[in-house]
Amino acid sequence: GNPRSIAIRAVAKANKLDLEEVETDPAKGVSTDYLKINKLGRIPSFVGADGYELTECIAIAIYITSQNEKTSLLGKTKQDYASIVRWMSYTNQEIVPTLAGAFRPIVGLDPYNKKNVEESLKAALKAVHVLDEHLLVHTFLVGERITLADLFTAGLLSRGFQYFFDKKWRSENPNVTRWYETVYNQPIYSSVVKKLEFIDEAIKNQPPLKAKEDKPKQEKPPKAASKPKPKEAEEEEVMEEEEEKPAPKPKHPLEALPKASLPLDEWKRKYSNEDTPAALNWFWENYNPEEYSLWKCDYKYNDELTMTFMTANLIGGFFTRLEASRKYIFGCASVYGVTNDSIVQGAFVVRGQEAAPAFDVAPDYESYEFTKLDATKPEDKKFVESMWSMEEPIEVNGKKYEWADGKVFK
Repeated sequence: GNPRSIAIRAVAKANKLDLEEVETDPAKGVSTDYLKINKLGRIPSFVGADGYELTECIAIAIYITSQNEKTSLLGKTKQDYASIVRWMSYTNQEIVPTLAGAFRPIVGLDPYNKKNVEESLKAALKAVHVLDEHLLVHTFLVGERITLADLFTAGLLSRGFQYFFDKKWRSENPNVTRWYETVYNQPIYSSVVKKLEFIDEAIKNQPPLKAKEDKPKQEKPPKAASKPKPKEAEEEEVMEEEEEKPAPKPKHPLEALPKASLPLDEWKRKYSNEDTPAALNWFWENYNPEEYSLWKCDYKYNDELTMTFMTANLIGGFFTRLEASRKYIFGCASVYGVTNDSIVQGAFVVRGQEAAPAFDVAPDYESYEFTKLDATKPEDKKFVESMWSMEEPIEVNGKKYEWADGKVFK
């Protein structure tokens, strides 16, 4: 069926509602009676047993879901409900039209134009990436349980996974892929769709086969003998080719620093291969504060943290985006506390005397506050050792938080 009706059918079946489905294909034309219900001739539309008529997929999905007064699919609070409508609207408005603009011409449902398909697909992938970023730190779109937003959005993304979201794309967008697979395998969803099958390669951006076959072949006129190019023209072509070459990638700002007496890789090997106390002794014996600096890291939005494993994923995502600075940073960051009451702290050693050149390669580094530490101060040294041991509790504002989970950047 149409992707916009998947969530409606899933909720109706889960709530044991007697929902009669009437197949309607606007591409083949709709009846006069249907146009009385939906004047634009679009799908889906709803007519209740009491004669109540409703159009627009979001409105119908919410209405069907609300028939169960005890449902949790519409959230627990007014904010939950608003967020559910937000994601449903976002997907229906920002993702569906662009996905349709990409796959419909390729499969022959709309006139084909290569550039239009490319632009539509680019816009669709950009919109889906917003979901991927959100799902980095959220199991579901709203709250900690599946809601109508998940069912509705998964249904609308089905065309993307059917035509474009291949193996390579899924490896680059692991969060939305994990979420889609999770939602798809929920009984409420899987009961109204076919078995999940991922594609290996995306459909090619080319005219549909039928359009190729129907196009009459035209004999090409014989090519005229090419004339030798003037020297000036050849020189212009060489200049154009040189201009088209991509500019070299800018060097990392920390590359300008002289070679350090302590290779950071050697410390990373010590930390990985030896017991932490022995590795820490080696570090302090070889640490040179003129070449490196130590930093305390605090997450700025601890009051927004929920599940501790999701917070650990948040740290992992931050570390992934620090990849360009891997040669210049070592550190550990952990989540301390319990669900809905946790703190993120960490400690890093950084090449140079400033934090920004090392950390601003990550777009979200401004979500963290960096405070410079002094290795000659016992309390700062003890803090670093505690962070890198990743097992001791911490105390913040007189309250004790036990270590829950953590990540190492090395």
